[in-house]
Amino acid sequence: MITKRIIPCLDVKDGRVVKGVNFMGLADVSSPVSLAEYYSKCGADELVFYDITASAEGRGLFTDILRQTAERVFIPLTVGGGINSLEDFDRVLKCGADKVSVNSGAIRNPDLIPAAAERYGSQCVVISADVKRVDGAFRVFAKGGRENTGMEAVSWIVRCVENGAGEVVLNSMDTDGVKGGFDLEMLSAVCEAVNVPVIASGGAGCAEDFVKLFEALPRVDAGLAASIFHFGEVTIPDLKRALRERGINVR
Repeated sequence: MITKRIIPCLDVKDGRVVKGVNFMGLADVSSPVSLAEYYSKCGADELVFYDITASAEGRGLFTDILRQTAERVFIPLTVGGGINSLEDFDRVLKCGADKVSVNSGAIRNPDLIPAAAERYGSQCVVISADVKRVDGAFRVFAKGGRENTGMEAVSWIVRCVENGAGEVVLNSMDTDGVKGGFDLEMLSAVCEAVNVPVIASGGAGCAEDFVKLFEALPRVDAGLAASIFHFGEVTIPDLKRALRERGINVR
């Protein structure tokens, strides 16, 4: 049985970790470097860093924070935000990232994913899709959830995987920060369409939500969350204990 991963997500704005609801109403949480170090010591399997305003502001990603984090943390780091070129991939990987997450950059330039996969390998390329229901259809959003592209989400994700993305982070904007559980319908649609690891993001409110996720959708490889970890509502050791008790294999 494949081991499930537990991944805290650090949304970074102006050098600080922030968290909101449905991608809105951001509140300050902590220093990204110290929080990443804490999660590494607590048993997180990986970390995801997003510079959540880099794309909207048209600037490069925070390399200083990333470099400091990589020096202190020894679990895989996936980093995204403002990734628009192979040079951005190169810069982030040289700063210590293990994988690079791309969303708006791939929407603007669909050739970015195949070019990055050819140069760095598919294992380094993550498609991070911000998806929301619009008139009953799953639509892809760009620029940190600010812009509806109009594209149907599942077919877009399939295209990215066919072009070389080795992993999918599915961010449900409908459930983000609501703490009512993961978006099982959306996740199921994506899992049925691709054969690469899928990471569930958006909606975790308690340990039971992770149990329901992995029991309902065994093909989901990992659960990602932010606020429940940041504010101590669920600790990673307690979560992994609860998963083991339900027969779900974790590290």
